[in-house]
Amino acid sequence: MKGLKKQRRIQVIVAAVIALAVGVGLIGYGLRDGINYFRSPSQVMAEPPTPREVFRMGGLVAEGTLVRGQGAVIRFSVTDGGAEVPVTYTGVLPDLFKEGEGMIGTGRYIDGVFEASEILAKHDESYMPKEVIDALKEQGVYQEPES
Repeated sequence: MKGLKKQRRIQVIVAAVIALAVGVGLIGYGLRDGINYFRSPSQVMAEPPTPREVFRMGGLVAEGTLVRGQGAVIRFSVTDGGAEVPVTYTGVLPDLFKEGEGMIGTGRYIDGVFEASEILAKHDESYMPKEVIDALKEQGVYQEPES
């Protein structure tokens, strides 16, 4: 009788470990496309990601680069002071999107161009995303906003 209880306890522990491993595997599989890493333009130029990788890139919209093409295609460049990456976006830009202001885009880097599927701009005059501030500070071009 004692051996049967011990055997049953071992079976329950093994089943629990297997269930936990399967659960962790399913969670990882489900999140693989939902995790977007942030990169600055300097990081993108130093180590270009694969065309299949979806990531977030942010910085300042470079002055004089905003071009609205035929239809809803918009072209501009994003800089962090160390490098500049050309961007294309099809869609409607946020109201506060303009040259010299901070932005973050989600998309892919294909043939030297960041093809954005989503663009976020700062939501008021004093806000800039933390990732953009960190990238600009790293390049030594960040200026504190005037109060």
